Amino acid sequence: MLDNVTIPNVPLASIAGIALSLIVSVGLPIALCMIVWRKTKARISVFLIGAATFVLFAMVLEQILHTIMFKVCGTALTGSLWLYALYGGLAAGIFEETGRYLAMKLCMKKNLNKQNAIMYGVGHGGIEAILLAGVTCVSNLAIAAMINGGQAPMLLNSVRSVDDAAYQQVLAQLMTVSTAPSWQFYMVGLERIAAMIFHISASYLVYLAVSRKKLPYYLLAILIHFLMDALVVIAARYLPIPVVEALLLLISGAFGYVIWRMYRK
Repeated sequence: MLDNVTIPNVPLASIAGIALSLIVSVGLPIALCMIVWRKTKARISVFLIGAATFVLFAMVLEQILHTIMFKVCGTALTGSLWLYALYGGLAAGIFEETGRYLAMKLCMKKNLNKQNAIMYGVGHGGIEAILLAGVTCVSNLAIAAMINGGQAPMLLNSVRSVDDAAYQQVLAQLMTVSTAPSWQFYMVGLERIAAMIFHISASYLVYLAVSRKKLPYYLLAILIHFLMDALVVIAARYLPIPVVEALLLLISGAFGYVIWRMYRK
């Protein structure tokens, strides 16, 4: 307890959910990389190309655009659910699918085949899972260990003596991990599975655009990416999180099934 603030222990079910999502977020990309490499002889270097492309286009270039747009448009953009969803989905679709297209066209010219297209998707989606979900899961596990180990009051006291704003931020983080429903932590892993299916499938579409010189496949990848991202943002406002994640997994699964049929042909 600190100033009448009680931080409950993190339930075992929550810790299990965080750990499971961590295994999915980090273990699934690595496992898929090894499986694709052994089964198809795809190149490990293509996994790294996919990972680097995601970092450059989604975490650097796209974020620069967001910074500019949010500064210019302000609440006119962020205050409207539908406008924000449409903008965010379109930006993600254009940047990530263009990144795929350029990476395959410029960096994979000598290794462009359907096996490496799948490996590229594993790298692209894998690094997203590791950076966005895996790192968060590690942080949440550390917070849970600190709370259940009785170290939270000491941390809060030390932070408050330096900066009250930082104290409020740390307190909010501790309370979120401590009081969030356990099932929410499992949703992180479920979302990453759906995202991995999507990224592999979209990578194969863009591969078709480059290898067959048919731009409509690239535009289709942008459209699907845009629709999925926008749908998730809008659905999250009106539907429970498990329903949203189930919907995302269903759509990604259907997309993946169609791409799998195309791949087999």
